[in-house]
Parts: sequence; C-alpha cells; structure tokens
Amino acid sequence: MPRLQKLPATANTNEILEIISKDGALILEGVLSDPEIEQFRQEMDPYMEATENGLDSFSGHQTTRTGSLITRSERARDMVMNKTVIDAANAFLAPFCQRIQLHLTQIIRLKPGQGKQVIHRDRWAWGKYMQNNIEPQFNTIWAITDFTEENGATQVVPGSITWPDDRKATPEEICQATMSAGSVLLYTGGVFHGGGENRSTFDRIGVNLTYTLGWLRQEENQYLSCPPELAREFSRELQDMMGYTMGQYAMGYFTPPGSPGEQPECVNPAYAVRDVEAGTLGGEDLLAATID
Repeated sequence: MPRLQKLPATANTNEILEIISKDGALILEGVLSDPEIEQFRQEMDPYMEATENGLDSFSGHQTTRTGSLITRSERARDMVMNKTVIDAANAFLAPFCQRIQLHLTQIIRLKPGQGKQVIHRDRWAWGKYMQNNIEPQFNTIWAITDFTEENGATQVVPGSITWPDDRKATPEEICQATMSAGSVLLYTGGVFHGGGENRSTFDRIGVNLTYTLGWLRQEENQYLSCPPELAREFSRELQDMMGYTMGQYAMGYFTPPGSPGEQPECVNPAYAVRDVEAGTLGGEDLLAATID
C-alpha cells in the first residue's frame, strides 16, 4: 500500500517540489495552530452549518461545500497567502504562466454516511483539452479536523500524475491522506484523488484552497464572491492573487463605466480596488497593453 510523504511546516520549496513533482501530493504537518483553527471555526461555522448538502453524487449527498472564504474569514485570508504554500505554488506553476491566481476557496465537510467520491483529476474542471505536459493547478486541503481512514481522509494515488486520463486506479494503488488537524495536503491538478468514505459519527472538515495559471478561468468567481467594494480592504498581494491584476499581457483589462471622458480606457483591474488619486498606482501600472 503506498503512503504519502510528510514534511514539517518549515519545509522549503525545493523539498516540496522534489516530492510533489514525483508523487503529485504530500502532507505538510503542523501548519495551523489550535487557536488559528478555533478562529477559523468561529468565523465560518455559521456559514458552514447553513450550507445545504450536495445535489449529486460527485458533490456528495452528505457533503456541504461552503465558499467565498476570502470575504467571510480573516483567518482564511492568511491561509490563502501562506508563504510556504505560495512559494511552492509559484515555483511549480511558473513554467506555464506569468502569474498565478487564486482558483477556489471552499470548506468541504463530509458528514457521517458520506460514501467515497469517484477518483478523478481536478484539472478536468477545464475538460480534457490541455495536454498533460501543462500543469494548470497547485492545490491544498487544510485539515480543520483530524483526517482519519474512518472519517473519510482524502483518497490519493501517488505517482499518478503521468497517467493517461482513462487509467483506472486499483485499490492497491490508493492511499488516504491521514493527518492531524492543522496539517495541509498539497497536491497537483494532475494527481488522481477523491474524497473518502466517512464511516465515523463525526464530520470531517477540510478547507480546499487552490491556485491556477493566471490565464485560465477560475473555478470560483472571485469578482462576484468578493466585489471591488469589499476587496479594497485587502492587501495588494491578496488583491492580486484574487485576480485584481493582469493575468498576463493584455489579459484581464477593463474599462470602468461612466460618462464620456469620465474614466480612463483599458485599465488594469487594480484600478477597481486601489486609490489611484492617492498615488498607489502609476499610469504604467494602470494602462493595459492594447492588442495590435
């Protein structure tokens, strides 16, 4: 039976990439403290408890999925911008883009009685159009409760990142990401995985925070979940990660609404969330390149 490798929260990018480039997944231990978990629970439990179960077998009939964590949780913002994770995500995805962006923020709660999720690849969110030599995602699942074999720890197929899409994993090739609360599963968009079966009497709660190439559409629409009037309160780094910046050359600019001459044409999305008059952005930053 395969096992996932584990590293301490202090692991560096090279250590992480050495494992994840081969296995497609690993566990970082002890990333969140108990007080940090408690803060997150206080901020997000009311939303999680009000979330309805999934409507299909893939989403999970005994599973709730709660999003918009950036807007709702201060602790989630820190989790999204965790330096160890961001450094690894940037290094892993750098060959395929100029900039990475936040793809999804979601609490996944497996209630007792939830069965196994079908084994899949997250990259299939874009269909199967991209060749396997392009890796579109770097993903995380943060354990808010302990992840055990009994309560549905995520199923993972180590080493499956090079498999063709139609390859089926045998039971002997699948392991579970068992980890204590506060640990984080790191995994790629190309590794085969799926939610486990919750045979316990308690909820299994994890936070799925994922990153993708800046030129791809995000799974969670950050601009609707957290519009400019809310995003203005966040750091520039978090705004950029959400997508309030150019994805790359000529990708993502907009023209603000207004009367003729009232607003500039073809500006960087940062224009919507930053105080231009205060000089936080220069014209070179604001003006998106035009397409010839």
